[in-house]
Amino acid sequence: MRIIGAPRGHAPLEISFEFFPPKSPKAGASMVDAASAFREFKPAFCSVTYGAGGSNQSGTLDAALQVAAASGGAPAAHLTAVGASRAAVNKVADDYWRKGIRHIVALRGDPQGNAGRYEAHPQGYLNAAELVAGLKELHDFDISVAAYPEKHPESPSISSDIDNLKRKLDAGAARAITQFFFDPEAYLRFRDRLAARNIWKPVVPGILPIRNIEQVQRFAADCGAVVPKQVVAAFECAADDEDRRRIAVDQAISLCERLLRHGVRDFHFYSLNKADLCLDVCRALNLAAEAESTVAQATFDIARD
Repeated sequence: MRIIGAPRGHAPLEISFEFFPPKSPKAGASMVDAASAFREFKPAFCSVTYGAGGSNQSGTLDAALQVAAASGGAPAAHLTAVGASRAAVNKVADDYWRKGIRHIVALRGDPQGNAGRYEAHPQGYLNAAELVAGLKELHDFDISVAAYPEKHPESPSISSDIDNLKRKLDAGAARAITQFFFDPEAYLRFRDRLAARNIWKPVVPGILPIRNIEQVQRFAADCGAVVPKQVVAAFECAADDEDRRRIAVDQAISLCERLLRHGVRDFHFYSLNKADLCLDVCRALNLAAEAESTVAQATFDIARD
């Protein structure tokens, strides 16, 4: 049997990173150092988070441009709808466009203060889908939105959560980036559910190397993610900081390699403005992808001959 063409399913990796606006000049320098270290991976983009009601608009804009220049990746700025009118949100988006930012991560935003549930601003966007549609009317932004493999904590069901994701994608988003997760099966089941609903736009897994297990558990409780018991136990049994670092890297590599074997080629890393853990994970991921491609090419060559 002769095979025509190239082996399939082994596209190059596309890696991106997330940062948050620094709160001091020293923290800003550390953020730029981390972004510079990521240049070796030729990131597709680097995103920067955003505060409610435009509380750190200038910080997001400045940081996005800084990490883009340092990393070589395109700048991507987060933008939320919470606590602001449409006019105010649109002004921020216009500022982004004017400064050369073409990629927005569009989010509804978390409830403000001690509010138990989200309430839209009286003159604001009702939800993320409306925000996406409004941004597309303003400019031809490349828009990413959020996805939740283990369900958004406010959603009554996974099905309704997928309905909401579909509305955001149908409104003009190009892709979704997931909340962090630690069980690869959670992402793979989620991907299967999306395929069953005929949703085919990219859903990029968000990867968070665990720097501090207690902090991650707090993050997870807020966003509906699950930290598996065996992961918690591994960190609780760690002998020292170096052992915890090894566990963090090994856990993230194992997660990424599992996704890689199931055809995932895009990965988004939550860096927390630090480079070391992400560097080790991404280097190992690149090596795994190269090895996989070498095997695939060799198999293809044998079949072709």
